[in-house]
Amino acid sequence: MEVLTGEMVVLGAQAADKADAIRQAGEVLVKAGCVAPSYVDGMLARERVMSTYVGSGIAIPHGELADLRSVYHTGVSVLQLPEGVEWELGERAYLVIGLASTDLEHVEVLTNLVELLQEPEIITQLVHATDPMVIVERLTHGRSERGWN
Repeated sequence: MEVLTGEMVVLGAQAADKADAIRQAGEVLVKAGCVAPSYVDGMLARERVMSTYVGSGIAIPHGELADLRSVYHTGVSVLQLPEGVEWELGERAYLVIGLASTDLEHVEVLTNLVELLQEPEIITQLVHATDPMVIVERLTHGRSERGWN
């Protein structure tokens, strides 16, 4: 099963605020069959406890440990927000990467995404991509070396 497909990437999205962006990223995971609808509530709850903004215009919302029971299989959604959305005071997110993973995969997948997205040239390419497959390729490139199935 693919972790990220072109159907799980939304280009040119708009969000009223970070909660709206989280809902949209979560709904992509629901539609893809990765999670139950209740997982989206868990993503929002997680954000209230601790910000998922990782810097460089990227947020990686995900559920809390208790929400793992709502995950059917590991999946990643990408919401590209060309206008950005304020995530923290003075910080805008342009890429919202929804994450749902099972059991021990949770920490591993999150770590892999954060490592990959530390490269500014990749971030710029993803924020300006006009083809969802560019995002899929960049986020899944090397996933076999990173332990993704």
